[in-house]
Amino acid sequence: MAELRRLWRTSEDLGFDWISVWDHFYANPGDVADPCFEAVACQAALAATTSRVRVGSLVYSAGYRHPALLAKAAVTMDHLSDGRMELGIGAGWHKAEYEGYGIPFESPGVRLRRLGEYVEIVRALWTQDVVNYQGEFYTLTDAYGSPKPVQRYPRIWVGATGPKALAQAGRLGDAWNTSAVSPEEFARRFDIVRSAAPHPDRLVTGVNFMYLNIPEGKFDEEIRRRSMHPDAPGLKDYLLLANDLDALGARVDEYVKAGVDYIILTQRAPFDYDALARFAQEIRPAFRS
Repeated sequence: MAELRRLWRTSEDLGFDWISVWDHFYANPGDVADPCFEAVACQAALAATTSRVRVGSLVYSAGYRHPALLAKAAVTMDHLSDGRMELGIGAGWHKAEYEGYGIPFESPGVRLRRLGEYVEIVRALWTQDVVNYQGEFYTLTDAYGSPKPVQRYPRIWVGATGPKALAQAGRLGDAWNTSAVSPEEFARRFDIVRSAAPHPDRLVTGVNFMYLNIPEGKFDEEIRRRSMHPDAPGLKDYLLLANDLDALGARVDEYVKAGVDYIILTQRAPFDYDALARFAQEIRPAFRS
């Protein structure tokens, strides 16, 4: 935790605009014994540790917590951060976590319907004084939503990749997040999200990438050290390499032109602070609006 807090403080000091947590029980699918902290507690700690950055989460699984509980936790984090909290929610995907912890892993269609109710309930508790809700999965009876967030309305990010999920993200979300895609694939998915959105021009977007400094000739060795399979489909799309700043800047520009608002640099221990500093000092200023 001390190392995580150092990473958060350093990222804020370097001028990054956003820091987020993820919602997993296992830090590494290739080695489930790797340590992994719980997400709500981490986001609260992130809110209390920082003073300027947006405090995000990409994304909470709708299958892990009751929506009223997460809505209440999110409001608490918004107050802890003086109005910097942003909430990401997704249908969930990591089957091994569900099975390992005894949580039912429902079919894709069921998980998407659950996610729809989840977002509706969170939004209602943030905006209505008393909530009554009768759905397929959740029932609220005279549920009081107090206190309200510090922000008039925090953004809800919806994580999505498949066509049905992308359309749902457009219908439900204020923002959409995806991971490890080419600029062309991002643009294709974004078209689906936008076409389903009631207010497409208001949508905010983000895409996650692993960001590494890999010495020449050390690619396979570094990937193995981080338990990532070098032949995994799409692996090169999942990486932004810090070694060549000119190539990195050109790649980021492709995503910006495809409609990306937030380039999110996924970090796994051991953290490379020099690579983060190079991105902050050499790449970020060229694209910051």
